[in-house]
Amino acid sequence: MSARTGTARGLAATAVAAAVTAALAAPAAQAQSAGSAGAHGPRPHEATQRALAAAVGPDAPGATAQAVDKNGVWKGASGTGDLATGAPRGADDHFRVGSVTKSFVATVLLQLQGEGEIDLDDTVGKWLPGVVKGHGHDGDGITVRQLLNHTSGVFNVSADPEFRDRVFSERFLKHRYDTWTPEQMVSLAMRHKPDFAPGQGWKYSNTNYVLAGMIIKKVTGHDYGDEIERRVIKPLGLRATSLPGTDPTVPAPSSRGYKKLSDAPGATLHDLTEFNPTVAGSAGSMISDSADLNRFYRALLGGRLLPKKQLAEMKTTVPAGEGGRRYGLGLEPVKLSCGPTFWGHGGDVHGASTLAGTTADGRHALTLNLNGDIEQNKAFAVVEAEFCAK
Repeated sequence: MSARTGTARGLAATAVAAAVTAALAAPAAQAQSAGSAGAHGPRPHEATQRALAAAVGPDAPGATAQAVDKNGVWKGASGTGDLATGAPRGADDHFRVGSVTKSFVATVLLQLQGEGEIDLDDTVGKWLPGVVKGHGHDGDGITVRQLLNHTSGVFNVSADPEFRDRVFSERFLKHRYDTWTPEQMVSLAMRHKPDFAPGQGWKYSNTNYVLAGMIIKKVTGHDYGDEIERRVIKPLGLRATSLPGTDPTVPAPSSRGYKKLSDAPGATLHDLTEFNPTVAGSAGSMISDSADLNRFYRALLGGRLLPKKQLAEMKTTVPAGEGGRRYGLGLEPVKLSCGPTFWGHGGDVHGASTLAGTTADGRHALTLNLNGDIEQNKAFAVVEAEFCAK
């Protein structure tokens, strides 16, 4: 779960041309790379590998990525996976995916709508009576759809001072194994006024997806993680993808994850690989790898997980802030400089920054992950290099 009160590394239609230029000019010696040739010719995905190497920095020492296109699979890695041992980043690493979890949660709710179990235009109050209430919040005036596209106005728990103090400061080192409940996080959010009236604005709020996970349980009688596993993970054979519950570990193969818990000059870069993922819950607790996320987004956009009507609803977007950005239901489009639209999601969580998605037809996918915090323009430089470099 990101410390940002706007977007947890969501996609954004930002200008990345300068970053792409710098990435493509970066010498290959920076990379410590591992790429597989496949059927692309003698120097496959060279631009992508260079951009991946350029994304590595002091706060994110290692990167891993996989691309899938008509020619097959390419995998790459760059930089350091473990600062203590100097071990390189692995191309097949597991990692925490953060808010990429939101695409899975939205998929489950859209499936439930397709089955007639819920209507996304139902009010939150219908399914969670009395839960969204206080300081101007009213679940009876907010729809499930507005949770999924962040037009609910519900306050973002990640912006609550108590939550920020325990999670995004040095105090986290003492609280990293604490268990958080959805009710606890929603209660913190309800201490504050809503950001705007339902449907009258857009603002990224992790609370929206905490509530979405609670609604899945109310509709199905099962935890959101169980429904994701039954409806998405098992049917697609996503062997590296899991909902870890309270388990603080990341399965092997994996690298260490790093983050600074202070903005002060000279702040320590902490190893935060292990922590209780309930702090992110249904807004961002999943673990996966690049291959599985590519498989998921290709199946999703390719129409294998949702009926046409529900996929069209998922891709129906609303204005999402400045720069022409738009957001659907747990899915975000970015128009690339060379023409195609990249549909996917991003995610920040302690020790990991992830960006994953595919073209609209599901035929060309890319997932990248860094084991720390990354500047957004550097992440998009990798996307532009993969899809647009000649």
